[in-house]
Amino acid sequence: MTYCVGIEVDEGLVFAADTRTNASLDDVRIHRKLHTFEYPGERVFAVMSAGNLATTQLAVSRLKRDADDPSCARSLRTFRHLFEVAEYVGEVLVASQVQAGTDAYGNGIGTQATFILGGQIAGERPGLYMVYPLGNCIAASPETPYLQIGESKYGKPILDRILRSETRLEDAARCALVSLDSTIRSNLSVGLPVDLVVLRADDLRISQQMRLEADTPLYADIHSNWSRKLENAVRTLPRFPWEEPLSEQDEVVAALPPLPPRRTAPRPDAADQTAQQ
Repeated sequence: MTYCVGIEVDEGLVFAADTRTNASLDDVRIHRKLHTFEYPGERVFAVMSAGNLATTQLAVSRLKRDADDPSCARSLRTFRHLFEVAEYVGEVLVASQVQAGTDAYGNGIGTQATFILGGQIAGERPGLYMVYPLGNCIAASPETPYLQIGESKYGKPILDRILRSETRLEDAARCALVSLDSTIRSNLSVGLPVDLVVLRADDLRISQQMRLEADTPLYADIHSNWSRKLENAVRTLPRFPWEEPLSEQDEVVAALPPLPPRRTAPRPDAADQTAQQ
């Protein structure tokens, strides 16, 4: 399994994805699932993938090949509108599934994959699309300004509670990381490192990108602060009728900032946790 989330707010786009894959229960590996295509001043795209690894790698390779070929009539660089790019990515995905879906004996193999595509073309506002295995796609909306693929249920509550079109871009990026962290904590099939890309509206380039490991200070601080503040928030919720009122001392303690997180190395058995893309 995997988990990728894309967020669209007024200030731009955020993409975050884990990197854990497996070919079997004892073959756990790291593969990038967040790919960028940058043509500064003209257009910029990010593609995240979930599903069969052979299919997704083939599809991404085709997207890169077509974009690097000046004589190619249809590529990421030739379309004038983002929805046309989404339709083209769907066509490439379908063709890649067909090619990867038959073995040497003509037997069908499950090779479905799903993409999240986002980006901006000069003259248009940024956009975010989910591309399904059949090649069709849907766009994010102001009412639901995010899209998820993979193991989405654990990281969804924070997105529903916080994200709005007017949410600041950096706050949206923090929500994406908390969403990934919650999923990693609850599901062994999603794992570090996490890739993060931020596209600010009208930059027409990758504004920020980074890879976060378990011992990356930013990720460690977000992980620790989120856990502690959630715990404090629960303590300050309205009391049951049979409880004593919250004391002033408890209120003061709950309002205190979290303690600095302890820097700890990743668990030695982390690589033994299994997953699939």
